[in-house]
Amino acid sequence: MFERKVPALRRPLNAIRAKGWWVVRVPVAFFFIIGGILAILPVFGVWMLPIGFLLLAVDITALRGPLADAIVRGRRRIALWRRRR
Repeated sequence: MFERKVPALRRPLNAIRAKGWWVVRVPVAFFFIIGGILAILPVFGVWMLPIGFLLLAVDITALRGPLADAIVRGRRRIALWRRRR
C-alpha cells in the first residue's frame, strides 16, 4: 500500500524486506516496540508500536494474519469515521 501511495518509498521498502536484513529488522522492531511502551517520554510515542509490529511481521509469519486483520479493521473504522464527519 505504501509503495502505491508514495512511489519514492519503493526502493527503501524493498531493501528493508530483503532476506539478509533480518539481523537489522528484528532489533529495530524490538526498539520500536519498547519505545512505544515508553510512550510517556517525549521522544517516544504510541506511533512506534505499529511500526515495530510491522517490522516483526516480515520475519515472524504468525504475526502476519492478525496484523493484516488489524489493518483492515482500522481502515474500516477510519472510513466510517470520515463518513460520519
